[in-house]
Amino acid sequence: MTVSSTTHQSATGAVSPKAPKWRQAAPGLLVAAVAAAIGLSINAFLPTVSALLITILLGVIVRNTVGVRESWERGIQIAAKPVLRIGIVLLGLQLALNDVLNLGFGIIALVVAIVAIGVLLSYYVGRLLKLSRTQSLLIASGFSICGAAAVAAADGVIDAEEEEVVTAVALVVIFGTLMIPLVPALAGLLDLDDQQAGILAGGSIHEVAQVVAVGGMIGSGALATAVIVKLARVVLLAPMMAVISILQRRAHQDTGDGSVKRPPLIPLFVLGFIAMMLLRTTGIVPEPVLDVTKIVQTFLLAAAMFGLGCGVKVELLKKVGAAPFVQGIFATVLVLGIAMFGVLIS
Repeated sequence: MTVSSTTHQSATGAVSPKAPKWRQAAPGLLVAAVAAAIGLSINAFLPTVSALLITILLGVIVRNTVGVRESWERGIQIAAKPVLRIGIVLLGLQLALNDVLNLGFGIIALVVAIVAIGVLLSYYVGRLLKLSRTQSLLIASGFSICGAAAVAAADGVIDAEEEEVVTAVALVVIFGTLMIPLVPALAGLLDLDDQQAGILAGGSIHEVAQVVAVGGMIGSGALATAVIVKLARVVLLAPMMAVISILQRRAHQDTGDGSVKRPPLIPLFVLGFIAMMLLRTTGIVPEPVLDVTKIVQTFLLAAAMFGLGCGVKVELLKKVGAAPFVQGIFATVLVLGIAMFGVLIS
């Protein structure tokens, strides 16, 4: 008797748990890859539109219209976590420490202030608004460091609830998009030169792609400065995640809850990020390799953003209430205010 080729396929189209793990994951990963390809293709024609933003929106649209098929779930979960962490590791290859150090002490101090004060005060406001510790920390990290990648990195340390992660990512998308027309208008109102405008953009905007879009709108001089300042904020992702991990371990130790798995002292993907950054700093990686790696890294992050977007349920966002949005407004104004203060006194 011949065994049917649909042995591992259920009547609903879901892949059976008895199927090999790669087969369970393949449909969802393929869908995420197609979404990433669409995002990168649109970005190629419209450079001011972030590929990551496109794929997040695609994921939200798919989840809330046609729905996510059961056979996709496993692969989308992998895209939203392991694939995203690989993308964060490769992001380290885009950062050279000497580029950051060349900014000078004043701008480096400003970047440290933006990240440290932004995370601490935004987190505190979230707690005042009665948000959970994890939700407050996800929003504070995303808005103060590097957007959705920072949200995902923080989730890798604190293991937040899925709805908390997607809420933080959604807020980063909403407020980061609003910053794209706001920052150039503000730079013009304050009569900033290209370097000052670049510092303001790189110091205040959430996502790297959004910074590139704004820098390009202002001018080539502003673009170069904006990207380096933004990447300086990204460099602080590793130490901030290490600090959060240490505090998380202490929290579990203080409660004496042995049933909760404590996070590693420094998550593996953070170590990978640091290793890639140090490798880039040595200068031994050829430029063509860096160019290809940047495309791969963007593709992986775009696929991951689709996975995160697929977790965003409009009904869920309606239920979260106003508090996360209030924290997002506060965090945006705070980070923008610190960046503006630093520019005006420099």
